[in-house]
Amino acid sequence: MSNLETMRLDKWLWCARFYKTRSLATDEIGKGRVTVNGQLAKPARDLRCGDTVALRQGPVARTVRVLGLSGARGPAPVAQQLYEETADSIAAREKAAELRRLAPEPAATLQEGRPTKRDRREIDKVSRPGGGDWGSRWSASIDE
Repeated sequence: MSNLETMRLDKWLWCARFYKTRSLATDEIGKGRVTVNGQLAKPARDLRCGDTVALRQGPVARTVRVLGLSGARGPAPVAQQLYEETADSIAAREKAAELRRLAPEPAATLQEGRPTKRDRREIDKVSRPGGGDWGSRWSASIDE
């Protein structure tokens, strides 16, 4: 940590290792997925110690309090000293993880897979007027 008083939001998110690149951080801020002290922010917003940052990383929502500012991206243990996650955020994240773990497998709800070639022929036979073969479908005879 350094003795900086303010820092750009996108740079801090990158230094704190919430996003892999500054451009990803900027994109997420632009999409409205990052707020500072409850307000939407721009990438160049000045961030100070004590500010509260709410962000979303994929399906995971986090709320953190800024403890420090760093001029450079460092190793993960150092980056974790730059913020403190709120107790409510930790509880909500654990609850969401538990719900995802207990959720049924989406593929398990399917009773049948894609129709086979034989199934497709049966479906065509039932849904086609005249039933049987292709010739009767395209017949132009007056007899029918």
